[in-house]
Amino acid sequence: MWYEILPGMAIMGLCLSIPGLSTVYMHRWCNGGKEKRIARYPYQWTLMERDRRVSGVNKYYVSKGLENID
Repeated sequence: MWYEILPGMAIMGLCLSIPGLSTVYMHRWCNGGKEKRIARYPYQWTLMERDRRVSGVNKYYVSKGLENID
């Protein structure tokens, strides 16, 4: 019947989700626990460059709050 395909679909869905989820966790591990930021537009690139400059360690993913900016 139609329900016989459910285990195969579950296995296939699991196998297709593994690369995407593992990429997210690898980026978090490499970037100090933060998601990877993607600059698709020039404004987003400008914000990433600003964060890199403000961080003091030349990394955009090490953020400072407004209270820590000189």
